[in-house]
Amino acid sequence: MNITIGQYIPGNSWLHRLDPRLKVLSLIVLMVATFIIPISTEIAPLIMISSLFVGAILLTLSASIPISNAVKGMRGIVFLLTFTFVLQLFYIQEGPSLTATPITLYVSLTSVAAIILFLIFYNWSKRYIKFRMIYFFIAVFVFFLLQALLPYGWHTSYELNITEGGLLRASFIFVRLMTIIVITSLLTFTTMTTDLNFAIESLLKPLKLIRFPVDMIAMLLSLTLRYIPTLLTETEKIMKAQASRGVDFKESKLREKIVQVISLLLPVFVISFNRAEDLANAMDVRGYVIGAPRTRIDQYHIGFNDVFTLMMSFVVLAAIIYARVMT
Repeated sequence: MNITIGQYIPGNSWLHRLDPRLKVLSLIVLMVATFIIPISTEIAPLIMISSLFVGAILLTLSASIPISNAVKGMRGIVFLLTFTFVLQLFYIQEGPSLTATPITLYVSLTSVAAIILFLIFYNWSKRYIKFRMIYFFIAVFVFFLLQALLPYGWHTSYELNITEGGLLRASFIFVRLMTIIVITSLLTFTTMTTDLNFAIESLLKPLKLIRFPVDMIAMLLSLTLRYIPTLLTETEKIMKAQASRGVDFKESKLREKIVQVISLLLPVFVISFNRAEDLANAMDVRGYVIGAPRTRIDQYHIGFNDVFTLMMSFVVLAAIIYARVMT
């Protein structure tokens, strides 16, 4: 499975050793800083968002987390990222044009037939390609190339005028989304579920004054993140077991795929309910009571590195706010 959210990668880096409370708070501050950068074609916002993205990559490397793990987290939304990027190119017409003349694209009988054949070839060949994300981007390029080269037969046309402003805005949104994915994935990569539960519970503790079920919400969030990779692993095992019995999830017809998906979802639901019951029994045996005070094996202490990391996050936020006010 390509979804990496919720997975914890054991390690002893400085990010792994940070206090989970300040780690979550630093993540929130960095996310706010990322979103308050205005979408603009000016040089200052572009430098800020690029610096945040580079900083997120450097943090990943400093935590000894393979970049491939962060890239896998993007695969789930690669279609959304690409669709947003292309949409910005079509509708944002700011600045000088990057092409001598607008590119004319044709929706014709020949182009539609060629696209259908290419999609069949793409779905067949992608299983043999190692770098599927790059292959997907190549497929998107070929999709538009076929429309530009095959105007034969009945057709209607539309124009693609790539401008400097449209390209910069599209790239800005693309980099912003990737930055958010990297820093949120970095939190789950370097924080165990129990630590994450403690951090959320501690940060939401002031809400207890209005009788908000902080303990329950924190436990639900941490268990949800914890069981995403577990259920994905169980789903992969079921798919391999069914494939060994002759089920083909890729080459079947639509009707057969619906039946196969149903046959896949039923055991997944059964396994999830069984695991939920086992977990409830285990928590009950260990004396877990929602809202009751509990002792902890690990005692958390805020040190210099924790405070320094949080302060640096606020420095980044303050610098971005100052740059936005001054420009």
